[in-house]
Amino acid sequence: MSSLFFDRVYSLCARIPIGKVATYHQLAKLVGSPRASRAVGMAMKKNPNAPTIPCHRVVASDGALTGYSAQGGLAQKKHMLLQEGVVFMGEKVDLTASLWKNE
Repeated sequence: MSSLFFDRVYSLCARIPIGKVATYHQLAKLVGSPRASRAVGMAMKKNPNAPTIPCHRVVASDGALTGYSAQGGLAQKKHMLLQEGVVFMGEKVDLTASLWKNE
């Protein structure tokens, strides 16, 4: 994917507020590439400006925590989201309560 695509993904990701999450698919749709969820994941993996660009706030479409390459891995991702007030149901984010509506 192009750096323009990554830049657009990072710009959207930076707008996800504390206490909310977005899905990889949601970000892909918002940048105009609805079939590029995996490319969004790659952008998050290569995020050069964490935590300014809060890649920990991006989750799978079913609320599962996936792909967090920073120190502490998925346990750290969950810890950060819980500290921010994201609601969980078991090991998954409760998307009915915590999904960013991009308003």
